Amino acid sequence: MQDLAEIVRFLRDKQMMLTTAESCTCGLMASLLGDIPGCGKALDSGFVVYSPKAKNRLLHVSFETIETFGLTSEEVATEMAIGALNASVADVAIANTGVADDSEEDAGGTQCFAYALMQGERQVSVSETVQFVGDRGEIRKQAARYGLEQLPSKYEQLLDKLRTHE
Repeated sequence: MQDLAEIVRFLRDKQMMLTTAESCTCGLMASLLGDIPGCGKALDSGFVVYSPKAKNRLLHVSFETIETFGLTSEEVATEMAIGALNASVADVAIANTGVADDSEEDAGGTQCFAYALMQGERQVSVSETVQFVGDRGEIRKQAARYGLEQLPSKYEQLLDKLRTHE
């Protein structure tokens, strides 16, 4: 398990600001960073968008995307991450959507993450789906930590994507 202070140092070293777009984790990612001294130089904002209407209204997630792919999808997470970038002054975004309890559509613990990077006018994103085990609270905590801990490696993937699309 990574010390989350390393994530704040990583962001500060790269001179980047982070925004989060959180559904299932309901603000836990931003809150975890808020516990770390100096996070104000690395954290721009955190969006808690639990309902489909909030995802659409605040982050411009398309209702068509939600209907086509479902709330627990990498496609929705990607639109959340890009929407958070566009609604903030951040350089990088982490988005999370998923289910903590079993639902009719998805198994409990299914979490979709998306990471988006903005350089100038260019935006790129990467996404993944991860399965966590535990009760509702444990799944949410695991997902929040995981989302933050993956930021350095996802940042490298995002840079690679920028380079290959030049």
